[in-house]
Amino acid sequence: MDLKLKGKNAAVVGATRGIGRAIAGMLASEGCNVSICARTEISVYAVVKELSAEGVQAMGTSLDVSDSDSQTHWINDTVEKFGGLDIFIANASAMNLGVDDEAWRQSFEIDMMATFTGAEAATPYLKNSDAGAMVFISSIAALHTPGGPKPYGAMKAAVINYAKGMARSLAPDGVRVNTVSPGNIYFEDGVWGRTEKANPEFFRRQVAANPMGRMGRPEEVASAAVFLASPASSFVSGTNLVVDGALTLGVQY
Repeated sequence: MDLKLKGKNAAVVGATRGIGRAIAGMLASEGCNVSICARTEISVYAVVKELSAEGVQAMGTSLDVSDSDSQTHWINDTVEKFGGLDIFIANASAMNLGVDDEAWRQSFEIDMMATFTGAEAATPYLKNSDAGAMVFISSIAALHTPGGPKPYGAMKAAVINYAKGMARSLAPDGVRVNTVSPGNIYFEDGVWGRTEKANPEFFRRQVAANPMGRMGRPEEVASAAVFLASPASSFVSGTNLVVDGALTLGVQY
């Protein structure tokens, strides 16, 4: 399938490892110019170099996405370099699984508000695109609450709600907004990679709990996100696509 991404311009938050890195790489392999941001400057530099090797334009900025001015400047710089913006991918998360006040504050500022800030900064440019699209990375934690209320799941649920509202309000402008909710995704320096080393018995139980008998890969989430970001999904907006190997029990309505 031709995703019709060649020559499009994309901005991807949190794109130096895991799901975000896989999304950036897949966009570049489809011929999309890609701008990334993440916290660590040396990692940003390395990924930009790798993306450029795909024969597309690539740029990157080291920043803290909870700083709204920094993220807005990055979006503006991306548009100045590429000459426009067609795709915005929000992949920011504090990944804070605590339950104290600080966990709630961090999760709100990064998982929810950083998504809001990036989307608001990108929207005027996406309205000028003939294929404007946003994809927010949520989580299956938004769909169920094992172990009681936690800020991570609550904020990821807020992201899905926000995306649905944005999808309806921006539809007349030709801008689509969707979310992707990954299940347990394994990569070596991610949560589950670290869990495998620190608590192998718990890790084995989590693998066994999935009907597919394994955890997902970043590339499998990226395939869903890139499809939703592409003109190939031109009539898909306001949806939440679960990528979890049938792990969750609930049914979305």
